[in-house]
Amino acid sequence: MPKNPIRGPVAVIGGAGRVGGLVTQRLVEEGIGVRVVSRDPGRTPHAHLPGVEVHSADVRYTATLPGALRGCGGVIYAVEPGTADSGPDCPETTMYDGVRNVLTAAMGRGERPHFVLISQIFVTRREHPMNAYGRLLDWRFRGEEAVRDSRLPYTVVRPSWLTDDGVTGDHVRLEQDDRGDGWVSRATVAEACVQALRSPGAVNRTFELYNEPGTAPADWPRLFHRLIPDRVLEQPRV
Repeated sequence: MPKNPIRGPVAVIGGAGRVGGLVTQRLVEEGIGVRVVSRDPGRTPHAHLPGVEVHSADVRYTATLPGALRGCGGVIYAVEPGTADSGPDCPETTMYDGVRNVLTAAMGRGERPHFVLISQIFVTRREHPMNAYGRLLDWRFRGEEAVRDSRLPYTVVRPSWLTDDGVTGDHVRLEQDDRGDGWVSRATVAEACVQALRSPGAVNRTFELYNEPGTAPADWPRLFHRLIPDRVLEQPRV
């Protein structure tokens, strides 16, 4: 694995959640400092580990965020979206307003952290039944667009349907254009986020992520290198 190019700690937004906790664990294993940012910091499963700071902040309120993000070399947005039609736990608030608030805080002093957004497959398929839950797909896509328009170095990870086990296999398939379907483990999503921070080939890319039968990849940079930069792709506007 290449030498870690990240300068400063990595903020894991939603680090007390299921995927966020796995991201935190992997960063610690790689010797990278972590700032877990959560509105419920008492749920943080890895708060006791060396190199982990826990910050109480809420993506819905910009003023709570700057202290947690100051000086970070990377930001991983792993917030769970909620499915309400309106209010503080609706996708518009968590996946759009929240993303924009974190971007604003992350760039507040001219800093340029690598921003990794965990989105999902099907965000371009507005007719899918999942979009009935608070327009989840629409607002996830709007959050992606905010990241792509931010001028920060970024990676947008679109996991397929999440699972906790390895029944689908450990091999990793990356796709683009949001036309596939399948499953991926939360552990693979966490690994992809950590590897994206360390791989120049993941910068300014959006991709879908799947598991299939086979062994886990030994060369993530090679997988990322095959991706087309977003400026070449045509992304539909919502």
